[in-house]
Amino acid sequence: MSISRSVFEHNGLRLSYLDSGEEGRPLIALHGHFMEGSTFASLATELAPEWRVIALDQRGHGQSDHAKGYARSDYISDMEGLYRHLGLAQAVILGSSLGGVNAYQFAARYPERVIALIIEDIDAEVADDISFALAWEGTFDTREELVKRVGPRFAPYLMDSFRETAAGWKLAFEPKEMVVPQDLLNGGHWEDWLASDCPALLIRGRESRVTTAEQVAEMAQRRANTTLVTLDGGHILHVENPVGFTAAIKGFLKHLESPRN
Repeated sequence: MSISRSVFEHNGLRLSYLDSGEEGRPLIALHGHFMEGSTFASLATELAPEWRVIALDQRGHGQSDHAKGYARSDYISDMEGLYRHLGLAQAVILGSSLGGVNAYQFAARYPERVIALIIEDIDAEVADDISFALAWEGTFDTREELVKRVGPRFAPYLMDSFRETAAGWKLAFEPKEMVVPQDLLNGGHWEDWLASDCPALLIRGRESRVTTAEQVAEMAQRRANTTLVTLDGGHILHVENPVGFTAAIKGFLKHLESPRN
């Protein structure tokens, strides 16, 4: 299986995505802050050929354009543009962290277009501060210097976002552009979480610093048709525990009815 990269234009932005091919049932994968679509490349391989994984570089990330706005409605509009570009009527949506909120908010607005949701370690009430990323701003002489600045906690997750330029090494995203979107992401989203009733798989990392067991248990209890799975690992389970993460997703997907596309 080969994964190809394509782009489309939406509201003046060029948005890039990875696509595992036109065969298989469509699954759109949305990464979290600081990451990009390539973080789901291994999952795409594991799910082929039954599933066609389309992993979007969300605005301001990866090979997609930086944007003037990062409102909640901007991310939802980008998703609608991706559906239109691909000619999809329906798809499963997998979202990690930021991508998880984007996924269930899209489902709240377009329930007829979402077969199922897979939400990776994010709550219906978000309260996080990522201003620490401002220290990653700038260009560094060597890759090692950039790795050191990012630090051992985050560097393993950000390797795909390291870029070598003529001036040196930097991140694909602008850290200062991430702080405002996180502030806009913070808050209560219960109405959106409860607005759809498609099958949903909620996956939490047992050692997560972003969610609590009580929070996600309430999410699963209050929303019909929702399954909660807790795995060893932290916030970015598809990187920390790829075997368990993939197994949970495969078990969930095999029970879904075939989507229209």
